[in-house]
Amino acid sequence: MKKVALIPARYGATRFPGKLMAQLGNKSVILRTYESAVKTGVFDEVAVVCDSEIIFDEITRNGGKAIMSRQEHVCGTDRIAEAAENLDADIFVNVQGDEPFTQKEPLEKLLQVFEGAGGQQVQVASLMQVLTDWKSIEDPNYVKVAVDKHFNALFFSRSVIPYPREKNIGTVYYEHIGIYAFRKQTLLNFPKMPMTPLEAAEKIECLRFLENGIPMKMAVTEYMGVEIDTPEDLEKASRLL
Repeated sequence: MKKVALIPARYGATRFPGKLMAQLGNKSVILRTYESAVKTGVFDEVAVVCDSEIIFDEITRNGGKAIMSRQEHVCGTDRIAEAAENLDADIFVNVQGDEPFTQKEPLEKLLQVFEGAGGQQVQVASLMQVLTDWKSIEDPNYVKVAVDKHFNALFFSRSVIPYPREKNIGTVYYEHIGIYAFRKQTLLNFPKMPMTPLEAAEKIECLRFLENGIPMKMAVTEYMGVEIDTPEDLEKASRLL
């Protein structure tokens, strides 16, 4: 299978405008994300799909590949779908632009779900990790996911799911990590589907798949990177770096 990583990069982030060009060490967040994705070695090609010449120039002048897209996309998946239409690959992976510590092991686990007899049926997949800190479980900035016994997603929410009415059964909570993998046609179909009610309410784009009856396979990883949504996240990433 030919595998391509596309990194959606919107300059005007709502909570932290310009965050992708914020300095993390001596490099921008988006350049570190791009270089981390390349360094994993699991992709045949990596490209940043951006809406800003500032980001385009940042990537290309450092020897990377960038693709300009329209500015008005609702979400990152819409943005990379525009670019994927003109690229030849079997699997496209949406690597979030604000994940500067992208690692090889989680991506390998994500791609493995498309392999073998059972993998032929998988159209879209994503990653999750166990959450144990109750403060994080309650935090709406942490998207939670509930899965069935085959690790297909049942629901994504910013609320606590499942709700712990019974306190003594050892409920496992999973955080959704916003890295997606798609077969090409599934990705191209995504922007053609109108935004769905649950997606609009939660502001979680992958709910559009579930609301349209498209199963999403989840893979468990121990990835503990830093997603940079706020200036505080940037400080945390700087300490980790």
